[in-house]
Amino acid sequence: MNPLSIILILFIIFALIVAFSSFVVVPQKSAFIIQRWGKYHATLEAGLHFLFPFVDVIAYRHTLKEQAWDVEPQTCITRDNIAITVDGILYLQVMDPQKASYGINNYQFAAAQIAQTTMRSIIGKMDLDRTFEEREMMNSTIVQAVDKASDPWGVKVTRYEVKNIIPPQSIKDAMEKQMRAEREKRAVIAESEGVKQAMINRAEGDRQQMIAISEGEKQKRINEAEGKAYEIERVAKATATGLRAVAETISDKGGLEAVNLRVAENYLMQFGKLAEKNNTMIIPSNLADVAGMVASTTSVFKNVNKSVEKV
Repeated sequence: MNPLSIILILFIIFALIVAFSSFVVVPQKSAFIIQRWGKYHATLEAGLHFLFPFVDVIAYRHTLKEQAWDVEPQTCITRDNIAITVDGILYLQVMDPQKASYGINNYQFAAAQIAQTTMRSIIGKMDLDRTFEEREMMNSTIVQAVDKASDPWGVKVTRYEVKNIIPPQSIKDAMEKQMRAEREKRAVIAESEGVKQAMINRAEGDRQQMIAISEGEKQKRINEAEGKAYEIERVAKATATGLRAVAETISDKGGLEAVNLRVAENYLMQFGKLAEKNNTMIIPSNLADVAGMVASTTSVFKNVNKSVEKV
């Protein structure tokens, strides 16, 4: 093979390499900045593009996806002169690749520095206790500050998150003691509230029990009174009925003689029982005058009979 053929083959290979290198594929969610003769020429988006060899150069490559940038820990002084260590994560996204290429040298580093200085400024206006409570406020304030500063860079700050707030060890020990005391305080309060509620419940139970007992006693007395009244009424009705029947019997033919005989029998029977129980007796002078006693009783029955008839 002669030298001319070798040179031709090398030229063809070189031409093919140059031709293939003139085509560039831009991935999805990416952007390439093209410079021609050292000046900005175009921004290539996703797809296949052709570049003039030795004229067009890819100067910058940017991703258009949201990026998470770690903000290094820094020491901040609170308003009550406590040194704490704070770090966070900054989320940003390139919106204008041309501004991101020529507006600033390193937008990630610049955004992180602004986030740190803003964080120091915010914490310097707050007490230590508030730094643990105002994370949302700190996040939104840093986002506003960094987003305003990064607008000329073609970068959009989407959010910022405080990761850690670390106080000195001595402050940690004091906070632990305070938390322990607060928990013990809450435990004592809860126990006292429980005792108080138990005493209230017992008192309420005793009151309800006494009310129930008194109501039962009241109802018992009412029932007993009603029962006694009913008993008296029934006895009175029975007695009245009996007296009425006796009066009606006396007024019938032969009724008075029967009553006289019954009275005489009872008189003699009771007198006989009295004699059986006692060895010594005082005998009335008119013991033999049974007829007189019967006559007195008969007179009583007649008067009763007249009263019944009047009624």
